[in-house]
This record gives sequence, structure tokens and C-alpha cells, in this order.
Amino acid sequence: MELIVLWDIDHTLIENAGVSKEIYAAAFSSLAGRTPMGPARTEGRTDRLIMRDMFLRDGLPVPEWPVIEAALARAGHDRLGDLRLRGTVLPGVHEVLKAASATSGWVSSVLTGNIAANAHVKLSAFGLDSLVDLSVGAYGADAELRPELVAVARERIQRLRGVPAEVPAVLVGDTPRDVEAALATDSGIVAVASGIHSPEELAAAGAHETLPDLSATEQVLGILESFASHAKRPRTSLDRPRTR
Repeated sequence: MELIVLWDIDHTLIENAGVSKEIYAAAFSSLAGRTPMGPARTEGRTDRLIMRDMFLRDGLPVPEWPVIEAALARAGHDRLGDLRLRGTVLPGVHEVLKAASATSGWVSSVLTGNIAANAHVKLSAFGLDSLVDLSVGAYGADAELRPELVAVARERIQRLRGVPAEVPAVLVGDTPRDVEAALATDSGIVAVASGIHSPEELAAAGAHETLPDLSATEQVLGILESFASHAKRPRTSLDRPRTR
């Protein structure tokens, strides 16, 4: 059975231990000439929105996006060592990514608010970059809103991997914005409560499946396989999200 699996990165695959917010602050400071008035607001938002809002909040003109992206990439590169030292891979991630990448007919990639350069930094810091097909992922430079990233990933997967348009897609993420992106694009969603949002919050947002983390490899693969075997039908008022 064919399937597209799109993984979020921060708090789904890795714990960045605050390094992400340091990257945003450093990129902002390099362009504004001073530190930001407060930390970046992230929680599943794209880098385009995060950085734009930092400048607007501080009453500053927003630089052109290529300038911001370059500053973010420099800041991410400079903090690779910090990420390796302080960050961690979340439970079960190596195992489930390895299994998904080896499953015939599946394309396993990422859908993340990070720019591509920093997505690679975060995954390579823990040896995860070889376990996902990064060339067909969708990133924070590709669109402002997370639901728009689903179409970006689908187009790349169709064009570069020859996957038909009707193949189902499943998002795996830790925030209500991941759930929103899936529901808005008729994709499946497996929500993991490994970030700041509880299973109850994720289920209330409409997640089809919720898990505490990705540690139960066979269970995660079974849930993903269910989306491949039975393309997601439209939800009704009688449907109840399942929390495991």
C-alpha cells in the first residue's frame, strides 16, 4: 500500500532544548542590530510567520525574506554544536523512522515550519537526516501557513518520486496546527503529546489518533498502515478521535 508520511521535527522527532528560540533571536539580532524584546512565538508556526511577527512586535520594518532566510541559516549552522550537546532525540524516533523509510511504497519525509537548512541541521545533529527523504519535504520558506505546506510536499513527491496524486498522506506532529493542516487538506493526522500540548488538547483539535510519543514502533507503524489501507474517509459528527 502506498502512503506519504510527513513528520514534524521539533518536539515530534527531537527536543531542541531552547536552541530554536536562540536561533530566531540570533537571526533577529544580526539584522536589527539589537536583541528582540521577547522570545519568538513558535508552536507549529512557520519561520516566515515567526520572523515577520518578531519584527512587527518590535516596531521594525520587516526585511526581505531572502535576507531573513540567510540570517536564519547562519544562526542555525552556528548552533549545531549546542543542539548536539543539549538536545535529544525523542523516544522511539530512530526506530520508527528507520522502519518507515524501509516500508515498500511509502515516502517518508518532513513537513516543518523550519527552513530547509535548519531542518537539516536539526536532523543531522542526531543522525536522523538519512532516515527521511528531505528532498521532497515542505519547509518554512515554502509558505506562511502550515496547511499550504501539504500541497508543496505533495507536488514535490509527485514530481520527483512519481507518486500518484490520490495516494493518501498522513501528518505526524505535536501541535493543534499540525492537526489543522491535516484536516484542512484531507490528510490523516497522528498527534503525539511529546510537546506542550496534552493528548486531550490534540484530540479536541480533531486528531484522528493521539499517542504519548513514538516509542511504540509497531503501534505507530500499524496506525500509519491503517491510513494506507483505508484512505481517510470524510469525518462526521459521529466520529470520535482515538487517544492511546
